[in-house]
Amino acid sequence: MLLGCIADDFTGASDLANTLAKGGMRTTQFIGVPAEPAAADCEAGVVALKSRSIPAAAAVAQSLAALKWLQQQGCRQFLFKYCSTFDSTPQGNIGPVGEALAEALGTRGAVACPAFPTTGRTIYQGHLFVKDRLLSESGMEKHPLTPMTDPDLRRFLALQTKTPVGHVPWTTVDAGPDAVKTALKEAAGRGETLVIVDAISDADLFTIGAALAEAPLVTGGSGIALGLPENFRKAGLLSGEGSAFTPVDGPAVVLAGSCSGATREQVRLHAAKHPGLALEIDKIMSGTLTPDQAVFFLMERIRLTPICYSTATPEEVKEMQDRYGREAVAEAIESFFGELAVTLNNRGVNRIIVAGGETSGGVVSALEIDRLDIGPEIDPGVPALSGTRNGPLALALKSGNFGAPDFFDKAAAVLAGKGVGGMGTEDKSAGGAA
Repeated sequence: MLLGCIADDFTGASDLANTLAKGGMRTTQFIGVPAEPAAADCEAGVVALKSRSIPAAAAVAQSLAALKWLQQQGCRQFLFKYCSTFDSTPQGNIGPVGEALAEALGTRGAVACPAFPTTGRTIYQGHLFVKDRLLSESGMEKHPLTPMTDPDLRRFLALQTKTPVGHVPWTTVDAGPDAVKTALKEAAGRGETLVIVDAISDADLFTIGAALAEAPLVTGGSGIALGLPENFRKAGLLSGEGSAFTPVDGPAVVLAGSCSGATREQVRLHAAKHPGLALEIDKIMSGTLTPDQAVFFLMERIRLTPICYSTATPEEVKEMQDRYGREAVAEAIESFFGELAVTLNNRGVNRIIVAGGETSGGVVSALEIDRLDIGPEIDPGVPALSGTRNGPLALALKSGNFGAPDFFDKAAAVLAGKGVGGMGTEDKSAGGAA
């Protein structure tokens, strides 16, 4: 293994794995820290943790355990991947984990760059933009778990760190890899462990990547990995082997727990053409709605790619959180979808499309899959994934804000190896509420 990656959630892990696979690295996504060594042909390993919203001390411990395993695989470089919208709180977990990894590797001046221009995330003068809006005006300020109200990444990250936070402006990035490398070395000399680096285009990310050929630690969104495979290619270390992804043509279902604007629109469009079951949080919390009841609805309509969703507006989410507690609501929904996915797979459903980082974590953890192979990209940042449970299983794990409006139909087709489109649209009025 050449590049060892630690991702703080499961959708982010598949996003990063997608970037590396497209860059020509034979990539495997591991679910949690593996107990066994990786396969000998794995060039990039992505350890997917569910550490974004847990206490900082626990996130640090899990990340250091992942680092130790990756070091045992012989990795030459390490990458800590977090969300391109910098999802975190003033207490962490990006800063504490980044500093802990840097300390373990004996390095400072590590890049911190969540930019992903392909999906509209750019950094200029240390401020994070989502398309043409500052992060704090993008809708992320209403995130139910990690509301992002400050777009100044230097200022926000400084709340989470023990050491100073540096900054490399775009003018330095535009000057080329050598200028970036020099700036990072100077930042390390000033005692700055993490350094926000501006990037407004993919070309900037390739420039930054070229500057990081010898960097022990890189941190950021999946975009920061765009230029890393080329460093290994130039060193003659890549095999050129393709993906081990295996498509599956069987029953498909969509499970949507994200409350982002993009997912709500995707749910609306899919439910207009396919059977849909809207979950009522009150019933989940009271136990009057069980996963078995949802399974009955979905299996009765499984040939039509049904969708089960708990999406709600930010106002509705806040009302539920105020009533039951934020963590209790999140845990109940994740547990519901996890048990639902297990039962559906036990009943023969082998294509599962999941929307939402926390929901994806709950589903994959419940399925107890230890590794996933990376397949073709469905939409930017979202690859097809394949693993084994009750036989072949294909998954799509979509971050809340990712994907085109028709993502769910596209995902079902790609998971079946059919390319984009071609899925049925019958039974337009077969939805329900539970």
